[in-house]
Amino acid sequence: MNQNYYCEVGCNDKTYKPNIKCEGKPKVAFICVHNSCRSQMAEALGKKLASDVFESYSAGTELKSHINPDAVRMIKKLHGIDMQKTQFNKLITDIPEPDIVIFMGCNVSCPNILFQYAENWGLDDPSGKDDEVFAETIKKIEENIIALKNKLK
Repeated sequence: MNQNYYCEVGCNDKTYKPNIKCEGKPKVAFICVHNSCRSQMAEALGKKLASDVFESYSAGTELKSHINPDAVRMIKKLHGIDMQKTQFNKLITDIPEPDIVIFMGCNVSCPNILFQYAENWGLDDPSGKDDEVFAETIKKIEENIIALKNKLK
């Protein structure tokens, strides 16, 4: 990878188009500490909303034994996706080398990941919160995925 461009939280420059060099569609890795909530929801929504533009993966620097049941329930309720059937917890070493890295907002430092472009979406963890907070987080993830998709078109 010959380019490392890092865009801070929100990446407000909507005119910036990352110059990603890869074969086929870029691989986007949604990274969080435990790969159990935000990153899993982002992977599911990335596959649903942007699979025509990029491939979606999620991973963590550590693992929990399962995906957050509230995340599973809310993604199924709002988007009809059963993450229990379509996804599993993964470490960063379990996914293909990404072209783009999205840090979900957990202050994860990933020195072993090479990337051409990265953003930090700065999302608070909704774990342990009510359905309204989960729905707000899911909405922010949707908006960010659509914005990323438009940047990469």
